[in-house]
Amino acid sequence: MVKQNDSKKETTNTLVPDDKNLSNISQYLKNAQSSHKRSIPPLDQWHPKHCGAMDLKVKANGEWWHEGQLIKRQSMIDLFSTVLWKEGGKFYLKTPVEQIEIEVEDEPLFVNSVEQIQLEGLNYIQLSTTTQDVVIVDQEHPIFIREFDGELRPYVHVRFGINALIQRASFFHLVEMGELMENQQGESILLLKSGNFNLQLGT
Repeated sequence: MVKQNDSKKETTNTLVPDDKNLSNISQYLKNAQSSHKRSIPPLDQWHPKHCGAMDLKVKANGEWWHEGQLIKRQSMIDLFSTVLWKEGGKFYLKTPVEQIEIEVEDEPLFVNSVEQIQLEGLNYIQLSTTTQDVVIVDQEHPIFIREFDGELRPYVHVRFGINALIQRASFFHLVEMGELMENQQGESILLLKSGNFNLQLGT
């Protein structure tokens, strides 16, 4: 992951005009998407300046809020998700010219679809998010269990250190795909296989 120059620490937590931030980012995304299908830009190759923070929050339930107002346009959320960046445990929206901190309660991406696909004679687990990301489970994109707010939750790594929460209905579908067994301690273990990649998840 690319490390940024944090020499101007006084700007890190500075709130800057959100209307201007959203306008700049929206215009960049509009220009970038005008002649291409949805794609993830090479964020790891960009070294923009830090431009403070904005009042944008991604809640643990998947809602995006700006200045206390729920963002209802899914198309806007889809576009913002393409420039999500994580650095030093913090989340940002990142373009070639600016990097703006946002608040994320847990993770900013959410899996809502699970299916099995076949590639070169092997069965793989494919996950899709509410923001149109498609992830094939493998060593670089493992599923894992982590605690949040006193609850064990399933996640999958997507990109740039950013994970997606696997929503409850999708996880139940994963359970149906896998095999449940008990270990020596009497704990339930979910066995999953994606291609040649084997997973054991405590449930």
